[in-house]
Amino acid sequence: MARVAVVTDSNSGITQADAKALGCFVVPMPFMFGDDGTTYYEDINLTRDEFFRRLAADESVLTSQPAPTEILKLWDEVLKEYEQIVYIPMSSGLSGSCQSAMMLSSDYEGRVEVVNNQRISVTQKASVMDALELAKRGKSAQEIRNILERVKFDSSIYIMVDTLKYLKKGGRITPAAAAIGTLLRIKPVLQIKGERLDAFSKARTAAQGKNTMLNAIRHDIETLYGGTQAETCFLYAVHANIPEEGKLWMDEVQAAFPNFKVEEANLSLSICCHIGPGALAVACSKKLDYDNL
Repeated sequence: MARVAVVTDSNSGITQADAKALGCFVVPMPFMFGDDGTTYYEDINLTRDEFFRRLAADESVLTSQPAPTEILKLWDEVLKEYEQIVYIPMSSGLSGSCQSAMMLSSDYEGRVEVVNNQRISVTQKASVMDALELAKRGKSAQEIRNILERVKFDSSIYIMVDTLKYLKKGGRITPAAAAIGTLLRIKPVLQIKGERLDAFSKARTAAQGKNTMLNAIRHDIETLYGGTQAETCFLYAVHANIPEEGKLWMDEVQAAFPNFKVEEANLSLSICCHIGPGALAVACSKKLDYDNL
């Protein structure tokens, strides 16, 4: 029997196909549209294209925690082949799913370790990749959890929102602020660092917003994560359903950080629920020194 399995949720951006290739497991996040009464599961009966098509049709969209029965079913299946599980859900500051998983894990007598490492999207995926490598190196589930929680704040995401519509719908800004912001063509830059999605800056143009994000991520890399050499961080250029602009954005990020190999990625649907399509983001995650933990 293999020793440690790594399980995450689809907030990480890891698809079911990706999971098979990587050797991990993914709990799909549930979404509901309007009042059609159907629960859709990311990458099961809901594709990214369908999600954004329905968003463009102005359907209201909600996401929720995975049902406990779905989590338990997957854990039980995985534990038939593995001795232990490291479960890496989205940040506890952005959803109650982490706390729910912790309660569920208490019945597994130490065989399931839930990691509360305050991440989402590409930075959550980076934690999954670290967990897979640590498992290969013989670390126990508890050791992996302790390591990932110790470095939980060693990542940053900055997002430039294209429209204020979805922040208004979600109650994150008032209708009046949205109307004024739209009139002035303001593009908010948001930050995810640790457990919160917060306002970071306001830009009047896309170019200004991109500059703000690049300067912010450079500051974090230089002052918090060890400097601008490739061995210090993973760096990501991220977008919300704008692949052509996303490719150009990746080129811009690559030009700003020539020492890094920039990875292009999609922003997770759970974030897109709240900010809508058209967003650009840049993110980094400090690399673990596996040989000196």
